[in-house]
Amino acid sequence: MIEPTPVSTIAHLIQLAIAPVFLLAGIGAILNVLANRLARIVDRVRSLEAGFPAYDEDERQRVRKELWRLGKRMRLVNASITTCTASALFVCLVVALLFVADLGEVRFGTPVALLFIVAMALLIVALVLFLLEIQLAAKSLRIRQELLELPPDD
Repeated sequence: MIEPTPVSTIAHLIQLAIAPVFLLAGIGAILNVLANRLARIVDRVRSLEAGFPAYDEDERQRVRKELWRLGKRMRLVNASITTCTASALFVCLVVALLFVADLGEVRFGTPVALLFIVAMALLIVALVLFLLEIQLAAKSLRIRQELLELPPDD
Protein backbone atom coordinates (compact mmCIF):
# COMPACT_ATOMS: atom_id res chain seq x y z
CA MET A 1 0.00 0.00 0.00
CA ILE A 2 1.25 3.48 -0.86
CA GLU A 3 1.81 5.69 2.17
CA PRO A 4 0.54 9.28 1.94
CA THR A 5 3.18 11.98 1.81
CA PRO A 6 3.34 13.93 5.06
CA VAL A 7 2.29 17.58 4.94
CA SER A 8 5.69 18.60 6.38
CA THR A 9 7.39 17.08 3.34
CA ILE A 10 5.14 19.02 0.97
CA ALA A 11 5.78 22.22 2.97
CA HIS A 12 9.53 21.62 2.70
CA LEU A 13 9.25 21.13 -1.06
CA ILE A 14 7.31 24.36 -1.41
CA GLN A 15 10.05 26.16 0.53
CA LEU A 16 12.62 24.75 -1.89
CA ALA A 17 10.59 26.01 -4.84
CA ILE A 18 10.25 29.59 -3.53
CA ALA A 19 13.69 30.83 -4.65
CA PRO A 20 13.28 29.59 -8.22
CA VAL A 21 9.81 31.16 -8.33
CA PHE A 22 11.29 34.55 -7.41
CA LEU A 23 13.86 33.99 -10.14
CA LEU A 24 11.01 33.32 -12.59
CA ALA A 25 9.35 36.59 -11.55
CA GLY A 26 12.58 38.44 -12.27
CA ILE A 27 12.96 36.76 -15.64
CA GLY A 28 9.35 37.69 -16.42
CA ALA A 29 10.13 41.34 -15.65
CA ILE A 30 13.16 41.22 -17.95
CA LEU A 31 11.04 39.66 -20.70
CA ASN A 32 8.52 42.48 -20.30
CA VAL A 33 11.25 45.09 -20.77
CA LEU A 34 12.64 43.25 -23.79
CA ALA A 35 9.21 42.91 -25.40
CA ASN A 36 8.60 46.64 -24.94
CA ARG A 37 11.96 47.50 -26.48
CA LEU A 38 11.22 45.22 -29.43
CA ALA A 39 7.83 46.88 -29.93
CA ARG A 40 9.43 50.33 -29.96
CA ILE A 41 12.02 49.19 -32.52
CA VAL A 42 9.31 47.70 -34.75
CA ASP A 43 7.27 50.91 -34.52
CA ARG A 44 10.31 52.97 -35.56
CA VAL A 45 11.07 50.66 -38.50
CA ARG A 46 7.47 50.89 -39.73
CA SER A 47 7.55 54.67 -39.41
CA LEU A 48 10.77 54.97 -41.42
CA GLU A 49 9.56 52.53 -44.07
CA ALA A 50 6.27 54.39 -44.50
CA GLY A 51 7.99 57.72 -45.13
CA PHE A 52 10.82 56.33 -47.26
CA PRO A 53 9.37 57.21 -50.70
CA ALA A 54 9.03 60.89 -49.73
CA TYR A 55 12.66 61.31 -48.62
CA ASP A 56 15.31 62.92 -50.82
CA GLU A 57 18.46 60.89 -51.61
CA ASP A 58 20.52 62.24 -48.68
CA GLU A 59 17.71 61.49 -46.25
CA ARG A 60 17.23 58.01 -47.75
CA GLN A 61 20.88 57.23 -47.13
CA ARG A 62 20.54 58.30 -43.49
CA VAL A 63 17.34 56.24 -43.14
CA ARG A 64 19.02 53.16 -44.67
CA LYS A 65 21.76 53.36 -42.02
CA GLU A 66 19.19 53.74 -39.27
CA LEU A 67 17.17 50.79 -40.60
CA TRP A 68 20.33 48.68 -40.64
CA ARG A 69 21.02 49.58 -36.98
CA LEU A 70 17.40 48.91 -36.05
CA GLY A 71 17.61 45.50 -37.73
CA LYS A 72 20.68 44.65 -35.70
CA ARG A 73 18.94 45.82 -32.52
CA MET A 74 15.92 43.65 -33.38
CA ARG A 75 18.14 40.60 -33.79
CA LEU A 76 19.83 41.27 -30.43
CA VAL A 77 16.51 41.73 -28.60
CA ASN A 78 15.05 38.61 -30.23
CA ALA A 79 18.09 36.57 -29.23
CA SER A 80 17.85 37.95 -25.70
CA ILE A 81 14.15 37.08 -25.50
CA THR A 82 14.89 33.55 -26.74
CA THR A 83 17.67 32.90 -24.22
CA CYS A 84 15.68 34.50 -21.40
CA THR A 85 12.70 32.28 -22.18
CA ALA A 86 14.93 29.20 -22.36
CA SER A 87 16.35 30.16 -18.96
CA ALA A 88 12.83 30.37 -17.52
CA LEU A 89 12.01 26.93 -18.95
CA PHE A 90 15.10 25.44 -17.30
CA VAL A 91 14.14 27.02 -13.98
CA CYS A 92 10.70 25.42 -14.33
CA LEU A 93 12.38 22.07 -14.95
CA VAL A 94 14.45 22.56 -11.79
CA VAL A 95 11.30 23.16 -9.73
CA ALA A 96 9.55 20.15 -11.28
CA LEU A 97 12.56 17.88 -10.69
CA LEU A 98 12.83 19.04 -7.08
CA PHE A 99 9.27 17.89 -6.47
CA VAL A 100 9.62 14.63 -8.39
CA ALA A 101 12.95 13.80 -6.77
CA ASP A 102 11.75 14.40 -3.24
CA LEU A 103 8.30 12.87 -3.57
CA GLY A 104 9.61 9.86 -5.47
CA GLU A 105 12.68 9.65 -3.25
CA VAL A 106 14.88 9.67 -6.34
CA ARG A 107 18.36 11.20 -6.27
CA PHE A 108 18.28 13.94 -8.91
CA GLY A 109 20.85 16.18 -7.22
CA THR A 110 23.28 16.33 -10.13
CA PRO A 111 20.65 16.86 -12.86
CA VAL A 112 18.98 19.60 -10.79
CA ALA A 113 22.31 21.34 -10.24
CA LEU A 114 23.20 21.08 -13.94
CA LEU A 115 19.81 22.41 -15.04
CA PHE A 116 20.17 25.34 -12.65
CA ILE A 117 23.66 26.10 -13.98
CA VAL A 118 22.33 26.00 -17.56
CA ALA A 119 19.46 28.30 -16.56
CA MET A 120 21.90 30.81 -15.05
CA ALA A 121 24.21 30.61 -18.08
CA LEU A 122 21.27 31.31 -20.40
CA LEU A 123 20.19 34.24 -18.23
CA ILE A 124 23.74 35.63 -18.35
CA VAL A 125 23.75 35.36 -22.16
CA ALA A 126 20.34 37.08 -22.31
CA LEU A 127 21.58 39.95 -20.14
CA VAL A 128 24.78 40.35 -22.19
CA LEU A 129 22.69 40.51 -25.38
CA PHE A 130 20.43 43.07 -23.71
CA LEU A 131 23.47 45.13 -22.73
CA LEU A 132 24.77 45.00 -26.33
CA GLU A 133 21.39 46.18 -27.61
CA ILE A 134 21.37 49.06 -25.14
CA GLN A 135 24.88 50.07 -26.20
CA LEU A 136 23.89 49.96 -29.87
CA ALA A 137 20.80 52.06 -29.12
CA ALA A 138 22.93 54.60 -27.26
CA LYS A 139 25.38 54.85 -30.18
CA SER A 140 22.45 55.43 -32.53
CA LEU A 141 21.25 58.41 -30.55
CA ARG A 142 23.46 61.02 -32.10
CA ILE A 143 21.94 64.42 -32.82
CA ARG A 144 22.89 65.71 -36.24
CA GLN A 145 25.13 68.77 -36.13
CA GLU A 146 22.83 70.93 -38.23
CA LEU A 147 20.10 70.45 -35.69
CA LEU A 148 22.37 71.65 -32.90
CA GLU A 149 23.25 74.96 -34.48
CA LEU A 150 21.77 77.79 -32.48
CA PRO A 151 19.60 80.39 -34.20
CA PRO A 152 21.09 83.90 -34.41
CA ASP A 153 20.33 86.17 -31.47
CA ASP A 154 17.88 88.99 -32.10
